[in-house]
Amino acid sequence: MTFLNMKARKQHTFDAIVVGSGISGGWAAKELCEQGLKTLVLERGRNVTHIEDYPTANWFPWELPHRGMLATAEHNSYPIQRKCYAFGEDTKHFFVRDEEHPYTQIKGFDWIRGYQVGGKSLLWARQCYRLSPMDFEANARDGVGVDWPIRYEDLAPWYDYVERFAGISGNRDGLPQIPDGVFLPPMQMTCVEMHFAEFLARHFEHRRMIIGRCANLTQSHLGRGPCQYRNLCHRGCPYSGYFSSNSATLPAAQKTGNLTLLPHSIVHSVIYDEQKGKATGVRVIDAHTKQMTEYYARIIFLNASTLNTTLIMLNSTSHRFPNGLGNDSGQLGHNLMDHNYRVRIYAEIDGYENRYYTGRRPNGTYIPRYQNLQKNDRPYLRGFAYGGGSWREGWARGIYQSGFGDEWKQKLSQPGKWHFAMHAMGEMLPDYSNQVLLDTSRLDKWGMPTLKIDCEYKENELLMIKDMMTDAVEMLEAAGFKNVRAEDSQQFPGLGIHEMGTARMGRDPKTSVLNKHNQVWAVPNVFVTDGACMTSSACQNPSLTYMALTARACHFAVSEMKRGNL
Repeated sequence: MTFLNMKARKQHTFDAIVVGSGISGGWAAKELCEQGLKTLVLERGRNVTHIEDYPTANWFPWELPHRGMLATAEHNSYPIQRKCYAFGEDTKHFFVRDEEHPYTQIKGFDWIRGYQVGGKSLLWARQCYRLSPMDFEANARDGVGVDWPIRYEDLAPWYDYVERFAGISGNRDGLPQIPDGVFLPPMQMTCVEMHFAEFLARHFEHRRMIIGRCANLTQSHLGRGPCQYRNLCHRGCPYSGYFSSNSATLPAAQKTGNLTLLPHSIVHSVIYDEQKGKATGVRVIDAHTKQMTEYYARIIFLNASTLNTTLIMLNSTSHRFPNGLGNDSGQLGHNLMDHNYRVRIYAEIDGYENRYYTGRRPNGTYIPRYQNLQKNDRPYLRGFAYGGGSWREGWARGIYQSGFGDEWKQKLSQPGKWHFAMHAMGEMLPDYSNQVLLDTSRLDKWGMPTLKIDCEYKENELLMIKDMMTDAVEMLEAAGFKNVRAEDSQQFPGLGIHEMGTARMGRDPKTSVLNKHNQVWAVPNVFVTDGACMTSSACQNPSLTYMALTARACHFAVSEMKRGNL
């Protein structure tokens, strides 16, 4: 006779399970807990407690043993992660060691990962722009991929909702391609940036430069912040000066008394009940002991980040779903997108030597997309935006100069030339051949299959690069900048760190994985609201959209539970 441990089953049963604690997982935890659901959040990485676990947050540069550089002995541990702009000696503890987390690149794709409570919300660039009505209509208009099952009007109130809580600083600029939102006071441009912004407004129709809209708090907000203008955000902020799961959503969830957070919990797969026709829980590997445990819930939110969510779904096989959970359409794992960040532009400008700035503003300027707004008049679909910013040379310029003595040192103590730089951010179209595949022949140290990633920029993305370079040079030179140069980094997809699209939303279960409420078509008590759900990428930073989609889906899920539909 078999005796079931019913007490253990009860202890492992919750109203909701959220997989992942990053930007979207943190929002799912907050919304579900605040609506009264006993919620289990599973995080594969270690715990990171706000403030307490930011070890380098207040270190001076000379307190870093290698002055921010990576020790030679560790160099080979991070061949991919060290390509990230936020990686350094002061932040390496928030990145994975590549040697411990293998994957296969069929074509080059640099997968940047942070496995800890809070995920990459501790590391993101904090730029927050809404997708526009044009972006939600683009696939249908251009005959690319599938049509979004929602429109801007469906998400607009949820953009309002998440902006009010997160705290987004910015101006109401009146630009239809990046709709205005609910903003805290904006940060300020430097004199050089104002010069360029005013020049563009006078001489280039449809081209505007604005201060970035970012999740750094310009004033105290809901007990958090304000930002101290240290620009050390990637170390974790002890002032709660920017939005992260650790500083905002997880504390809100914890306050309800409904949150159970389990770090070191690697989700293996979703448990599907063939007779009930729904998911009943998840299988979890303890990262230390490697033992498998099952947890149960009425609804499951997959927010493990785009590629890990897809891995979990592909690994969740059953008689009903031999090719992965909800994969009736065959689209799971396909249509992988990132943004095209290959182009950098640098320039100098004379004048303004009597002007400076205060603090280290953790934000930049932004030129929203201006291509193909009214009609397709470029040799490619969609378009790109530019991020940028200015600064003055400091004493470090002496590293590249010859000199000696007191007079030379005194000269270096004075600010040098003004510089300005931009980077382009291009839209990447969904393409079925850009995909991730489950590799059961190559397992990680927990016995999980790894991923094979087959992704590349296609013709449309490559055609943009010429305009990214020539447009920027034209604008800067016309505005009086000197020594303007544009470079193509040739970098692979992935380094934009905006991977998305591998479990896309759609209107038809034959061509998509999720419906308009982010439910898996054939398993409606499973929701996906991280980047995997995206139907197209636009060219805006996507995290704000993930937040809004998550809040919207959580409220829908709870209402359906109350109606007895889930």
